[in-house]
Amino acid sequence: MPVDAFHGTIRVIDSVQQVDGAVEEIRRQTVLGFDTETRPSFSKGRVNKVALLQLSDENTAWLFRIQRVGLPPSLADILADPAIIKVGNAVGQDIATLCRVRPFSASSFVDLQQFTKQYGIQDNSLSKLSAIVLGFRLSKAQQLSNWESETLQPAQRLYAATDAWASLRIYQMLLAGDAGRIHPDAPEKSNV
Repeated sequence: MPVDAFHGTIRVIDSVQQVDGAVEEIRRQTVLGFDTETRPSFSKGRVNKVALLQLSDENTAWLFRIQRVGLPPSLADILADPAIIKVGNAVGQDIATLCRVRPFSASSFVDLQQFTKQYGIQDNSLSKLSAIVLGFRLSKAQQLSNWESETLQPAQRLYAATDAWASLRIYQMLLAGDAGRIHPDAPEKSNV
């Protein structure tokens, strides 16, 4: 399968002054892709804090550098807003790590690992779901990169935006019933 990625605008929010403008744009959305990134730890027992929060619609991905801006109340309010659906894969851990930055009552989150079960999909990593539903692979080359680096490299930005956007697209396509729900080129073992 071919590799594909997000083709829209990527906005990196790395100062507190940028947060309100981004939040104002995001509030206009009813459904968003959601993900977080944390710098990997290669030491036993060490867990790093969340470094990045990604939210995406079909055309724009907002990458909030949490280690720089924190989780301001306006951004936490989006995560708690029942009128905005946030779609991600294995969202429980992501929500828990964000709540350590600023407690909030998570609302209207859709976990693709649970959501896709009703479509008979057993393989539920984001890469597998992308192949099964969208018909393309996601590059995971940046997964273990340093998300706390001074500057996010273009490949990191694209990776982070793509993960949030892919979650949104998978959700939208399954709801719409596109491509017979399962992409025809998907591996057979992924279907029930």
